[in-house]
Amino acid sequence: MQTVLSFLPKKIALFFQDMPPSKWNNIEEIRIRIRRPVEISLKSTYELLPIIVTEEDASQLLNNITNFSMYTMEEELKRGYITIQGGHRVGLAGKVILDGGNVKAIIHISSFNIRIAKEQVGCAEHLIPYLYSNGWQNTMIIGPPQTGKTTLLRDIARIISSGIHEHRIPAMKVGVVDERSEISGCVNGVPQLQFGPRIDVLDACPKAEGMMMLIRSMSPQVIIADEIGRSEDSGAVLEAINAGINLVITVHGFSYEDVIRRPNIQEIINLHVFKRFVVLSRDEIHDFCYSIIDETGQKLLKERGVKQW
Repeated sequence: MQTVLSFLPKKIALFFQDMPPSKWNNIEEIRIRIRRPVEISLKSTYELLPIIVTEEDASQLLNNITNFSMYTMEEELKRGYITIQGGHRVGLAGKVILDGGNVKAIIHISSFNIRIAKEQVGCAEHLIPYLYSNGWQNTMIIGPPQTGKTTLLRDIARIISSGIHEHRIPAMKVGVVDERSEISGCVNGVPQLQFGPRIDVLDACPKAEGMMMLIRSMSPQVIIADEIGRSEDSGAVLEAINAGINLVITVHGFSYEDVIRRPNIQEIINLHVFKRFVVLSRDEIHDFCYSIIDETGQKLLKERGVKQW
């Protein structure tokens, strides 16, 4: 978390330094908007801090996250976010410049959303009996935003690439297609978050193209990818499975029933190539909830709650 403080404008960083650890450790997002108070997201609620952001604060923050070089961050700015050291992602909003109907750049940036990357090593271990049976099962993790999809996916990648000696689960070659630099939190191509030894990452690469690149060049045994949903993504998923590669992917959705109605996802689900579906949600009692469904739609594990991933 000290990394995040080092990027914040000085007056905002000083306010956070005086914040009690019990609150600071529960922050999921920090939103900084010009002429508005700083907002923090704390699990299922939010809080507005008594700090009004100025244009100077926004300029200082932008300079810090781009290392005073907007030009070198042109591609990241075009996508609307920048990943900083520690794997934290800074979303951006402002005036969009178009070129032929495509986003060319974002200028006059007035809003920043710092999503805190919270690595939870070991959070996926209790799922292993459902996801591994004489090999890793093709698995789809389903959930709406901020339910821990990426956190869980990251730890599964760590486990697969490390193996579990006491359960005689071997370490396997894992290829990660990290289109939004959120799974591995790469900076200059190097993952900032903890993984096992047998992992290769394609950072900031479109998922469909990245999966095919990994198959051709890195011979992965398992491919990890976040937020599958486009038609080209589904085609690449089928190509990977036909090549004998297992997949663990995430899909945005509020339920299993919600996801299977989508045409692009329905195609691969109807082929029964995915054997496990981990469905995530949140509530006020348990914070995070999950259930596990098999390829026939039957629940292998009814909904359980955990305090955190």
